[in-house]
Amino acid sequence: MADISGIDLSALNPNALSRLTRGYNASDVSKMGETATVSENGAFSQILSSAMNLISETNALSNAAEEAEISFAMGETESIHDVTVAQQKALVSLQYTVAIKNAVLSAYNELMNMQV
Repeated sequence: MADISGIDLSALNPNALSRLTRGYNASDVSKMGETATVSENGAFSQILSSAMNLISETNALSNAAEEAEISFAMGETESIHDVTVAQQKALVSLQYTVAIKNAVLSAYNELMNMQV
């Protein structure tokens, strides 16, 4: 797997991380110990929905890259450029998805280590 430690997430999609973290503030964090319900603005469902959309987009790009490879191998298309572009889109999308997952897990671990 490719090393993603040098990826600048803001250059890939500046709105995706904010979509995942939108709606959280200090009062939401303090409420986590008091109740198991989500906050009034439905932030958890928005985060989950954004994450599922990101995974779906990554899967679609991966499938498109695979279809382009098969088409090229079967001789249906002669454009190696299109195949390479599809592969790179899939790779960047996967790297971005993994980076988002790592950021979310890191934030979760930080919350779990907080003293109450």
